[in-house]
Amino acid sequence: MIDAIVAVALGLGFGFVLERAGFGSSCKLTAQFRLTDWSVFKVMFSAIVFTAVGLYLLERVGFVQATSLFVPAPYLWAMAAGGALIGVGFAVGGYCPGTSAVGLMTGRLDAIVFFVGLFIGTFLFAGLFGELDALTTAGEITRGDRLPELLGLPEWLVLAAMVAAVFGVFQLGGWFERRARAVGQA
Repeated sequence: MIDAIVAVALGLGFGFVLERAGFGSSCKLTAQFRLTDWSVFKVMFSAIVFTAVGLYLLERVGFVQATSLFVPAPYLWAMAAGGALIGVGFAVGGYCPGTSAVGLMTGRLDAIVFFVGLFIGTFLFAGLFGELDALTTAGEITRGDRLPELLGLPEWLVLAAMVAAVFGVFQLGGWFERRARAVGQA
């Protein structure tokens, strides 16, 4: 029971932060695809890297055991197909599953339509899952289930590269945002 309460509290907190950041608006999200507002990418990529570094440090000090964490088997072609489908839906609808829930809870009509479509697509996929088994298991990566193992590099080096990539993304995103503002003012 306590796990469910914690999960709901974290979900509400996450939704609150998404809404306060403006991510509950499809306009904010589609600006990412126009390369005029990189805040979505900056926030999400920073969160991924922060979590990766945090888990690494927590493991080093003994608070977390990496072997106790579930890491699903990676299927390269299935991930590529799923990523492409979600990306198209994100670009067309302006929402991802999490932000559509935020938009739904704040009463945005476009989010309601997107959320209904998300459920229809989910149930269609679940109904066809047996027939799609070949796709959902395509391209299994068997050489390690984590990026450092896959690349054959020390974990700290992969994390250092990810941290450097965050700074690079902030620079690149900032350049695109300044360029978009300059074009808009011209």
